[in-house]
Amino acid sequence: MTFDLGAFLATAGVGRRIVQLKPKQAFFSQGSSADSIFYLQTGRAKLTVVSQDGKEATIALLAAGEFIGEQSLASVGGLHLATASAIDLCTALRIEREEMIRLMHEEDAFSEMYLKFLLIRGMRAQADLVAQLFDSSEKRLARILLLMAEFGKPGKPEQYLPKITQETLAEMIGTTRSRVSFFMNRFRKLGLIDYKGRIRVHRSLLNVVLHDQFTERNPERPPGSATPRVRSKAAKQGVSV
Repeated sequence: MTFDLGAFLATAGVGRRIVQLKPKQAFFSQGSSADSIFYLQTGRAKLTVVSQDGKEATIALLAAGEFIGEQSLASVGGLHLATASAIDLCTALRIEREEMIRLMHEEDAFSEMYLKFLLIRGMRAQADLVAQLFDSSEKRLARILLLMAEFGKPGKPEQYLPKITQETLAEMIGTTRSRVSFFMNRFRKLGLIDYKGRIRVHRSLLNVVLHDQFTERNPERPPGSATPRVRSKAAKQGVSV
């Protein structure tokens, strides 16, 4: 019997079942047993980590068509390194570790699809690191908004993004909520996004990113931010004054 990849990922069966999660409900928690993998059929999810001192940070946003909890394949008795939770109403296929391993060995179509997913996720993680190291916070914010709107994926971009707080966006790009608010207001004034409760991203934002048309190299500072110290010409030249 020919293996039907689409049917497998859409239905329950041996070693797999369909689950539904409400917004903020967890697929799994940081430190819990990693014994299964989830295939996100519909909805959006996020990965968060909590430090030893209780500080929480969002490290990834996940969309339909992605797997969650792939570290479950690493070893028996492994633990999840992050918490995965639903952003909005989610439907997912929960696949037990043993069934996932069987599929990897016996079904070439599934192995090829899963390997492609891992490569894309690895490339995205690398791109995230490069952006964090070299891009301005304004450009990093624009990139996150475009990823959430699924620009560049087959089909039409999402009309509206799932509800997400400015605090979460700030965590993901490594800046403050006030700066995120400042840049969001600027994007809206420039007609790059609509922002009335939920965010709608326009294609013009993609053009700005592609052509690197950002102004943060010498930006207007958000209200209340500290004024940077300006060194005198003599000080720059190492002259005592």
